[in-house]
Amino acid sequence: MAKVLLSGRVDGENDPSRESRAKLLYLLFSSGWDISNSNGDQPVTLGNIQGQIIDSDAFVFTQGATLEELFKAVSVFVGYQTLDEKLKNKGTVILNGDKSWDPFFNVLDHLNFLGTIKQEFRDYIISVDEPEDVIDALNNVSKNGLPVSVHHEHSEKIDDIYSYEGAPVKGQIGNICVFCSASIKDQDYLQDGYVLGQKMVNKGYGCVSGAGKTGVMGSVVRGAVDSGGWTGGSNVPHIIKLEGLPDGLSSFWLRPDIYTRMEIMIERSDAFVIFPGGAGTLQELLALLLLLEAGDPLMKNKPIVVFDRIDKSGNRFWTPLIKLMEENNYSSFFTVVDELDQIIPTVHRLINQNS
Repeated sequence: MAKVLLSGRVDGENDPSRESRAKLLYLLFSSGWDISNSNGDQPVTLGNIQGQIIDSDAFVFTQGATLEELFKAVSVFVGYQTLDEKLKNKGTVILNGDKSWDPFFNVLDHLNFLGTIKQEFRDYIISVDEPEDVIDALNNVSKNGLPVSVHHEHSEKIDDIYSYEGAPVKGQIGNICVFCSASIKDQDYLQDGYVLGQKMVNKGYGCVSGAGKTGVMGSVVRGAVDSGGWTGGSNVPHIIKLEGLPDGLSSFWLRPDIYTRMEIMIERSDAFVIFPGGAGTLQELLALLLLLEAGDPLMKNKPIVVFDRIDKSGNRFWTPLIKLMEENNYSSFFTVVDELDQIIPTVHRLINQNS
């Protein structure tokens, strides 16, 4: 029997979505789905969420998105983007009759407008209004599959790639992890990334990244390497095929999946910068917030700085996401700056403040 992961929030007997959720449960059961309900009594960890996603054949999200549901939804979409075989043709449907998921879709629309999400995400994350529509959408994916995301692959031989560890450089006082895009090609963004890598090293910090060769991610690493700094990164085989690996990494941690990849990057970092990026960067920020909310020791005293970059047309990169987080009372979990020169001084101040 196929298993559907059902995620969502019910706030007591007077919850207006209670009736539609009960109807949805009946329809899923009568259509032959084995229903798995979110976390149950499990602690909220990236590993537990990964297990739920891998073990499921489809995903349904009900009205009233929590931080955990947002993370799961974007994680599944990132899996589609990066051609993760474990997610091939697993449908994702959001019951959005009350429009509570609209702010999440606004974030994805904004990233699509800025060019960091190139796929038509609504072909992968299907929004419907009624419980009956959920069943129709799942049946359609089961019958026809999902669109294939086409990528150019790099020439790295995965069998020749191993983890390795290099010593910190003299005077290194800590590590800053930069979560950012590996697909942006705009030269202004690439130059900002390169300068950020330089500034990090000049202040005494090592650079942790997702170890992608392309886009802003590759530029940040090059800036740090060219300045003589320590650089560490983690990546997974199926993403290395898409992004390649940058030259000059001091340490590299090969991991089997994006969840253990995020965990080692978080573990080896003292602070985090959310630079312009796409769905993967959104996923990484939500992971940080989820772990902070859960009181995970991996995030103890580790500040998050969001770079809400303003482009030449006056567009702020992360403002729709910042608004979504403010509406859900998570704005105290991070600090926002809008100037490149503010990033490292702000991170340095917050690290010292928390120590």
